[in-house]
Amino acid sequence: MISNLPLSYPNARKKTGTKVVAMASSHVNRYTLCIGNDEFFDGVTGKTEEYVFTAKELSLSVNVLKEQLLYNNVPTFIICNVHDNPQFNFRKLRDYIRTESRLAKVPVFVYTEALSAELKQELRTIGGIDDILTPDVTPAIFEEKLRIAQQIRQMAQTVEKEGSTVSIKPGYYLNYSIKRGLDILFAGTLLLLLSPLFLVLTILIKLDSKGPVFYVSRRAGKRYQIFKFYKFRTMVADADQQVAQMKHLNQYDTNGTGPVFFKVSNDPRVTPLGAFLRNTSLDELPQLLNVLLGHMSLVGNRPLPLYEAATLTTDDYAGRFLAPAGITGLWQIKKRGNKDMSVSERINLDKSYAEKHSVLYDMWILANTPNALRQKDNV
Repeated sequence: MISNLPLSYPNARKKTGTKVVAMASSHVNRYTLCIGNDEFFDGVTGKTEEYVFTAKELSLSVNVLKEQLLYNNVPTFIICNVHDNPQFNFRKLRDYIRTESRLAKVPVFVYTEALSAELKQELRTIGGIDDILTPDVTPAIFEEKLRIAQQIRQMAQTVEKEGSTVSIKPGYYLNYSIKRGLDILFAGTLLLLLSPLFLVLTILIKLDSKGPVFYVSRRAGKRYQIFKFYKFRTMVADADQQVAQMKHLNQYDTNGTGPVFFKVSNDPRVTPLGAFLRNTSLDELPQLLNVLLGHMSLVGNRPLPLYEAATLTTDDYAGRFLAPAGITGLWQIKKRGNKDMSVSERINLDKSYAEKHSVLYDMWILANTPNALRQKDNV
């Protein structure tokens, strides 16, 4: 029983900070699970109206979850303090979460006071973690991270559910093998042949403006698999921090009534060289590395930034994530760069490709891609 474990939770509103012994019961409908030293909890996640269960050791957290699931009590989120934690064995918790379908929607965070390269690699290898929190994360930032993580989890389940209802077409596995083989062949060959051009563009970007050569961001691809996405940098170094101030310029503005895409005509964040790279699509060349690594295909639906993908959580939209992520695709050859393209048009094109994609269809799209390389508008 939980009463025999070293557990405690503050009272529901956490007004006094008084702690009482936690007993497993059916009335605890909403709670969060904090693993390890919980002194950081309020500072990062803020005050909460829910019960907070604290498991001093990660191994005990599985017992907490099992006990609460007997009453169908599912945590809102799980957070584990891995900083200097001698009991750190996150794989045990991850493995249990993966076997319990009721926990599929529960975001999992880890906290550390110092994120070393070794720890980052360890967490990446383990998987199943929504985000890493550090002391500079404020409650407001965490609230946004939690919101996005919940929507991501919801959408991943929606995609999985929709995918399970789609019958596997004859020749699917043969089509996949051919497609993957062509991706490796063409991406590897192009990376080798274009290496001198990569060197020239690297020098030009460094001369054009301050900042890194490559723009690296987390994107959501097929079945909402999240990966690091590479492009040549075409904007000023702090472009991501300026999005909130430029929402009124968004050509996809839906007044908060639909999914969110963000694209600005004549974007002032774009550097002089960046405008040329975008209009000639040279900024997309580093994605050949994503193709070689298996994150993307030459042809597919564009991988989306997480803040965009998190708005596509309904059955109507999730179908576009059944297709591979790609450098070029149906959207690019039909509507790329057009100001008058609506959100629904773009999503419908993505869904159309997801339903029809095959090696022959990819060949047709690739054959029509050169005409779309030059954009019709500076977006």
